[in-house]
Amino acid sequence: MVAPRGHPTKFLRAELAKAGVRTAAELLSCPVGKVRVAGLVTHRQRPMTAGGTTFLNLEDETGLVNVVVSRGCWQRYRSVARDKPALVVSGRLERNENVANVIAEKLEALEVPASVASRDFR
Repeated sequence: MVAPRGHPTKFLRAELAKAGVRTAAELLSCPVGKVRVAGLVTHRQRPMTAGGTTFLNLEDETGLVNVVVSRGCWQRYRSVARDKPALVVSGRLERNENVANVIAEKLEALEVPASVASRDFR
């Protein structure tokens, strides 16, 4: 996402930081365990071979966050997960060979000053 004045989450960062929300860049060095992340949804993918698991990509001002959403979590937060252009995700950080994934436990809408539509795949 390119914006003339900066990424939309940049303008919310102070508020997000107060709420304990980590940036994409911080996920590579913060302790593994419970985390909160936020950003614009760039992709939603639910491959036929994934058994109902949905994969989201969130973008903040520092990079991309991979989010794994189980079938149950998707059902619980379906309207937010499917329809909102930006999310706050609470979950569990896993890291393997400098790749960070957040296993979602809760999804919340994030109000951002501007957004673009995600690219959704089945």
